[in-house]
Amino acid sequence: MTRRKLGTTDLEISILGFGASPFGNVFGDADPAEAIRAVHQAIDEEINFFDVSPYYGLTLAETRLGEALEGRRHNICLSTKCGRYGDRDFDFSAHRIRQGLEESLTRLRTDYVDLLFAHDVEFGSPEQIVEETLPAMRKLQEEGKVRYVGISGYPPGFLIRIAQAIPVDAILNYCHYNLLVNDMDHQLTPFAKERGIGLINASPLHMGILTEQGGPAWHPAPGGVRNAVRRVAELCRARGANLSDIALRFCFDHPDAATTLVGMSATQEVSRNVTAVDGGPPPEILKEIDAILSPVHNIIWISGRPENNLPA
Repeated sequence: MTRRKLGTTDLEISILGFGASPFGNVFGDADPAEAIRAVHQAIDEEINFFDVSPYYGLTLAETRLGEALEGRRHNICLSTKCGRYGDRDFDFSAHRIRQGLEESLTRLRTDYVDLLFAHDVEFGSPEQIVEETLPAMRKLQEEGKVRYVGISGYPPGFLIRIAQAIPVDAILNYCHYNLLVNDMDHQLTPFAKERGIGLINASPLHMGILTEQGGPAWHPAPGGVRNAVRRVAELCRARGANLSDIALRFCFDHPDAATTLVGMSATQEVSRNVTAVDGGPPPEILKEIDAILSPVHNIIWISGRPENNLPA
């Protein structure tokens, strides 16, 4: 498994990252025993980056991941988050950041995490994130409970604005670099590269849209996007290919993203995703896919506070 350096940190992480949000039953009920087997298989396949959050399954994902990592913690790079604890439960205060991490460490059965992200910062005020949240996270770093700190969220511009105001070690951006959207590269990617900030790309399947199933009913993408993706799925089937495999490989090839996070909870998913790392799609099918998706390319939505969705 190829590994890349995360910015200027000393972390070398696999280009395929294990997203543990499915452990919290956010995409349907996960089999706890199978989830543990999936983690063990992933480590055996040299996947060494695991990401989770107390928000996923309202602490269930962290609890299950902690159980799966028992005795294997030293083999991996572990990331969790703070500040978001439910659909509408956000608390970026210094007190809650500290309390939340202590609770996460207990569930994860470890005394430190390699990365701690302020989760979905666009739902908070930039002043609090800069003046209270991140300084509290740096204090935890000084105490040895966190190795590196970062921010995660949806609007690339807001992530840039935060990182311009206060240094961070890593930025996690989701749904802004895949077959449907590439505006992460318009400003965020060059910004992170220039500053030496580690960049993590998440949701290469655009929250499930770039699959045979076409994504969950709650997905914010408009009907035109869904229709275009259905046509792409039909094209892939006609070419003897799988849309999800092509979408994953497209993201793994990004030269400046240290890792691409993919949600997994079963051994079959681990095997398929590892195979996608090594199997590049033929250039001709990517051209056909791009032709179908170009009319709906870079359609995005509002996340968090409207004012936090403005360009950097």
